[in-house]
Amino acid sequence: MEILGFGVQADERPLIERAFAGHHEVRCLDVFLNEDTALIAAGHESVSTSVNCDLGARVLQILAAGGTRMVAQRSTGFNNIDLDVAERLGMTVARVSYYSPYSVAEFAWTLAMAVNRRVVRASIRTRDFDFRLDGLMGRDLHGRTAGVLGTGKIGEAFARIAHGFGMKLLGWDVAENPACLELGMRYVSKEQLLAESDLVSLHVPLMPATQRLIDADALKTMRDDAILVNSSRGGLIDTAALVTELRAGRFTGVGLDVYEAEAGLFFLDKSLEAIEDDTLARLVTFPNVLVTSHQAYYTVDAVGQIVDATVHNVLDYKAGRRSENVLVPRS
Repeated sequence: MEILGFGVQADERPLIERAFAGHHEVRCLDVFLNEDTALIAAGHESVSTSVNCDLGARVLQILAAGGTRMVAQRSTGFNNIDLDVAERLGMTVARVSYYSPYSVAEFAWTLAMAVNRRVVRASIRTRDFDFRLDGLMGRDLHGRTAGVLGTGKIGEAFARIAHGFGMKLLGWDVAENPACLELGMRYVSKEQLLAESDLVSLHVPLMPATQRLIDADALKTMRDDAILVNSSRGGLIDTAALVTELRAGRFTGVGLDVYEAEAGLFFLDKSLEAIEDDTLARLVTFPNVLVTSHQAYYTVDAVGQIVDATVHNVLDYKAGRRSENVLVPRS
């Protein structure tokens, strides 16, 4: 069986090809799966997709008509997949339920420290041999408060780093994490967390209940000098409302590795094109905002685990086995 991989990055390709060697043939494409590219999958029983691929109803119908019976998503998130339609079409869908939480947690801290200590601005200046310190003053995080929205594996890893900095910890989640409690975390309401935290980091999945979790009201609840970091899913923040607050001069810094309308933009080279997304275009102009391209997970450790899990998902599908990674079982 030949597996067709969509949205495969250059660094990711050799890992995928090596992992599938001896099991199945794999063909890697750098294009993302959508209505225009779905026909390429015709004749392939299994496809592997990334989080920015479109697996809505129409795309799934095209895949099914072409003979695809299994989708192996190379991510934990699956909000881009219409699971109900996949089930009706008799398609098996699997994801990667776990990979290194440290990759994302460490990158979230990279964003936090970069905006706090004005690293990007300083780097741009020194390239021009401008070594002034004006406008580069940051703050000690030791003794300040970190608010962690979502205290699963990644949130816990983020909290452990915050604890190492000597920060006070506030948490919000549907269930308390005993490991976070041992670090001294206090679980409070979302409103209290936002109001009392110097640094707020998002680590919750995107679902209807968390869509725009940080909306206009939530942003207004935050401290004027707070730092906001999102390395989870772009849809957790109402970006237009965030721009409004930034225009009012609020927040010490905002670090975003994800964006709610990133599909069709992130992972692609748009440097020679006019960006039609006015919200994103405005967002990247703020000197206290750092936007990266959904790269928090992108370490050799995490991607290696993702690829290995994807291979096992395909092998389980062929063998008729079911694991915790299966979202829609084989019919």
